[in-house]
Parts: sequence; structure tokens; C-alpha cells
Amino acid sequence: MDKTDHIFTLPDDIAAQNFENALDAVAHLTELYQAAADFLCAKFVSVLETGGSSTRYRAYYPEVRITTKSYASVDSRLSFGHVSGPGTYATTVTRPALFSHYLEQQLRLLMENHNVTVQVAYSDTPIPVHFAVANDPSLIVPPDASGFTLRDVFDVPDLSTTNDDIVNGSTEPKADGSQPLALFTAQRVDYSLARLAHYTATDPAYFQNHVLFTNYQFYVEEFEAFARQKLADPASGYLAFVGTGNHQITRNDGNLQRSAKTPQMPTYHLTRADGSGITLVNIGVGPSNAKTATDHIAVLRPHAWLMVGHCAGLRNSQSLGDFVLAHAYLREDHVLDDDLPVWVPIPALAEIQTSLEQAVAEVTELRGYDLKQIMRTGTVATIDNRNWELRDQSGPVRRLSQSRAIALDMESATIAANGYRFRVPYGTLLCVSDKPLHGELKLPGMATDFYKTQVARHLRIGIRAMELLREMPLERIHSRKLRSFEETAFL
Repeated sequence: MDKTDHIFTLPDDIAAQNFENALDAVAHLTELYQAAADFLCAKFVSVLETGGSSTRYRAYYPEVRITTKSYASVDSRLSFGHVSGPGTYATTVTRPALFSHYLEQQLRLLMENHNVTVQVAYSDTPIPVHFAVANDPSLIVPPDASGFTLRDVFDVPDLSTTNDDIVNGSTEPKADGSQPLALFTAQRVDYSLARLAHYTATDPAYFQNHVLFTNYQFYVEEFEAFARQKLADPASGYLAFVGTGNHQITRNDGNLQRSAKTPQMPTYHLTRADGSGITLVNIGVGPSNAKTATDHIAVLRPHAWLMVGHCAGLRNSQSLGDFVLAHAYLREDHVLDDDLPVWVPIPALAEIQTSLEQAVAEVTELRGYDLKQIMRTGTVATIDNRNWELRDQSGPVRRLSQSRAIALDMESATIAANGYRFRVPYGTLLCVSDKPLHGELKLPGMATDFYKTQVARHLRIGIRAMELLREMPLERIHSRKLRSFEETAFL
């Protein structure tokens, strides 16, 4: 029977439990979350049928919590899996079935490194009804249903508590003294999962741990060709190719149904059973899209994301089709200035850089000094004005020269900076498509020949780099460069 707490009717309570096994803890998290979500969905359907309710309904996110009384002596090479000192640490959890492998992994490390049990219970954070019913496609949450106001009956998303305070380092301990265990709260995760489904037209469950971003549709077409090739090989480990609208094929000759409407960020997934496949997101042009995509994909905790797009070459010695491996970034995108000041350095990550360089060498069959014929390393400038060439060039060109920039685009620094902010390993490999400072602009005929000859090779390099990263242990990929003084234990 439901119980009433003040003015809210709640689902039956489930007692808190302590666990010494990560698998059992995640199973209980799943039980708690599902009971809460089922309760809200059932009440939502009932209220829709009756046209209103004099009762308010509420259910809470589950929470995982640990307490440690000593400083643990852990492997100093590890950047995650441990807390910084004695205290109580907690995080709310949503969709534990979706994150089961991740949660098991992170909780197991905590238990081993600190010799502690994990407490699983309901938190004091309500689940917004929108997010509870999001997994049931037959349920649609209207802004005003059947003459009643939704927020009069259920909890709705509260943007005042859905923020990036933890990742930005501006959070304060909660009233009970607990500190954050993860970078994102359950509300923040749910918000992003909903946004991802909207922008990409694919279910977040299909996203893989290795994400490629591009700014041209040509790469999508080549990605599908690559996926079909891999699906023809049973030994490849790839299981399916998923496109927009969640349409998918499992055979190389399968008919991939196309969505009636193209989403803002068309996204495609070449999946593996353990989530170690590759996702490609066409973010289009501009830093705003780059920030939007990475803001939301970050909650899925990918192991790496790379930008493989086109850029303007800034050196006369470069040729159309040359590659640019970013070792530094000049940030003039402005979309992250409030979250990550421009004076914060965005370091190159050795594991990503060496994987990209090795991938270029393998695909082009060039080594050592010969590789310099087609690839340069250096600073990539990212701007927010696509037509910067039409303004007085003295200021921009001077800054480009002072920064030693070798290429310019509108997305790479944003993706790298958000990777740094969200502790997601990042990298950039661009392909020179024009040289505006030297009179080589893309013309229709030139573009067609260029794209045909270069896109396939460029994408294969990005994919090969991801394969190399997939073979690395997690503790090696997730660099300590991305962690702050007092970090959350979860990746």
C-alpha cells in the first residue's frame, strides 16, 4: 500500500542495504530505480485517464554512498577508483540498467581500494515524471494534460539543481556533509539522456565508448560503408550498425531504413557487445553544436572522443588533403568561457596523440620523417565566426601567427576543452580542405575530387586510432592530467 509523506503519496519504501559485492549493489540500485519509475508511470497513466488528481505523487532516485575513515594507500598511477580522504561520499543514480557495467566497475574499485561496503538506498532527490516515463515510448508527457497542470501533481525537471557544479569545481558539501562520488547527479544525467535522444534521434543505449565527431555528412556515408564491411566479417566483433530513428542492420547487405526527418546531429553506432564499438556524430558546423553534443554525451562516460573534420590550412607549405594533428588549441569559440576560462591550458594527451599518429602511419603506410610530408602537428585555432576572412584580417591573423597556429576550424578546441572539463580523453585530427590566407578556396569541382579521395582515408585513420585506444587498459587511457586536486572517485 502507498504511504503518504506530508502532501505526497510515495511508493512502498525499500530499506537501505549495505553490500560487499558490486554486482549485488547494482542489482539493488536497479530494483529501487525500477520500483520508483514504475510507480510514477502508473500514476501518470491514471491521472491522464481521470483528467486530474487531488493527490500529489512523488518517487525518489536511488543513491549509492560510502564512508571511509582513513586515507587509503592506492596506486599513485590511478586517476580514478578512490577518494581523496576520509569522509562520506554519495551520488544519486538513474537508469542503473543502462550504466550497469560502469557502476559495477567503479563500485568494485572503491570497495577494493578502501575496503568499505557500499550503502544503497533511496535519496532525497525526486525523480521528475518526464524522465521516469522517458523509457516507455507509449507515454508522452504533455506540457498541459487534460486540463491539469503537470507540476501540480508530479515533480518536473528543476533546472536550478541540474547543473555542472561538480565538474566545474564549484560544488559545496551537502547539508549532511557528504561529498560527490560522481561527476554528474541523476537529474543531470537524465536531462542529457533526453537531450541526446532529441538531437541525435538515437537511443542513448546505443552509444559506444569511443566517439568520433565530424562536421561533414561525407564521413557518415563512409562510416556506413566501413560498418557494412565489418558486419560481413564474423570475427570483427561488431554486432550491428544503428542509424537515426534507431533503425539498424546486423548484416552487411541489410537495408538500413532512413528516418523521415534528419535530426540536428545525425548519429550512427557500430556496436559491440561490451559497448566498445564506435559512435560517429555529425555535429555540423560551429562551436555551439560541438558544446551541445559533448555536454550531453559526457554523461555516458565514454573512454575517448576525437574530432575528425575539415579545417583551413594556415601555412603555405601545406597542401589540400594534408592532415593536422592538434597538440594545442587557440580558443576563440567563446561558448565555454563561463565554464572553463580561456587561461586554462588544454594539454595534449600522450595516449591519444600516439594512437592518432600510429593510425596515420598505418593507413598511409608512411613512417618517421616521411610522415611529415602529409601531416603536421601544432596549434589548432577554433573560432565562432565562419566568415572571419571578410573582416579586417590584421587582428585575427596576428593572433594566429603569435599562437603558431597551423590550422583553423570551428569545433576542435570546443570538443577538446569540454573533454578536459568532463574528464573525457580527447584528440583532434583534421584534414586541410582549403587555404584562405593563400588564395586556395574550395570550389565545387575541387571539393568533389578532394572529398572522394580523402574522406575514406581520414575516417579510417580515426577508426584505427579508436581501435588502438580500445586495446589499452582504462587506467592508461584516463590520464591523471584530467583530474583535479580533490576528484570524484567515479570516472
